Amino acid sequence: MSEPATTDLDHFAVVPSGVTICFRDAGSKTDPVILLIAGLGEDLTFWTEPVVNALVGHGFRVVSMDNRDVGRSTFMTTPAPAVWRQVLARPRRDGYTLADMAQDAVGVLDHLRIERAHVVGRSLGGMIAQTTAATEPGRVLSLTSIYSTTGSRKVGQPAKATVRLLMGPDARNRTEAVRAHLRITRHIAGKEYPIDDAAEAAIAARGWDRSTGDLAAGTARQIQAIQLTGDRTADLARITAPTLVINGDRDLMVAQTGGEATVKAIRRAQHVVIPGMGHHMPEALVDPITQYISQHAERVGTGGCHVQIN
Repeated sequence: MSEPATTDLDHFAVVPSGVTICFRDAGSKTDPVILLIAGLGEDLTFWTEPVVNALVGHGFRVVSMDNRDVGRSTFMTTPAPAVWRQVLARPRRDGYTLADMAQDAVGVLDHLRIERAHVVGRSLGGMIAQTTAATEPGRVLSLTSIYSTTGSRKVGQPAKATVRLLMGPDARNRTEAVRAHLRITRHIAGKEYPIDDAAEAAIAARGWDRSTGDLAAGTARQIQAIQLTGDRTADLARITAPTLVINGDRDLMVAQTGGEATVKAIRRAQHVVIPGMGHHMPEALVDPITQYISQHAERVGTGGCHVQIN
């Protein structure tokens, strides 16, 4: 699996845990930094070129990263949890947690000698971003959490139909991976914003091509990280970074109650609910969402977010 046309954009950081994280770095090195953290099973290219370009156009340096167990970052060697463990939320005890994934993000900032950043995450990435803000408050200028949740099993749960789709057979090749992505994305995107099949197929194919490991096992271990970490509501109360929570009202992956609980947990968090949006960022919403992110970061100010660590 390779992506010869774009591998020159990829850079690598070995973080203190020994994990290697692949990242990309766009925009001027003198601009304030936005760190983008992708969702479950998504590599950094799921933050599409229009999203990155829009944020760069708003005057930000944009760093995006492959989480561990996806893309060109390290695929872990611990066994993936069985399907029954995922369904019953009975994780293995030898897995990593969201705190470990948050330290991967901090490790990328350290590698780039970035002291503070505006941290933006979606879905699983939102959970990692929240954890980073809670555990490393000095590194996070602002937090934007997009269609994510608190980890409480009382809120933000997927629809039963979504769970059934997620528990389908693992893709064994590129064609199956594209078909699976189209199937789940059509389901969770929201009827107001139907997907562009060709564009989504290209995203899924690119994600498959960039992967250096077993994507199904990696995704299962990422789910396990969420379950091992559990309810983070109390931790979110410690967040001091100005926070923006964005979600749609048609989300079949992370119910809107997850966003509402996040806003309630984080003091003075702001909430934007986009009518008709599901668990997807379609082309039609790139402009408004990147404007929300940019305006939120601009209100906070640069505050030394691009000051290099000596």
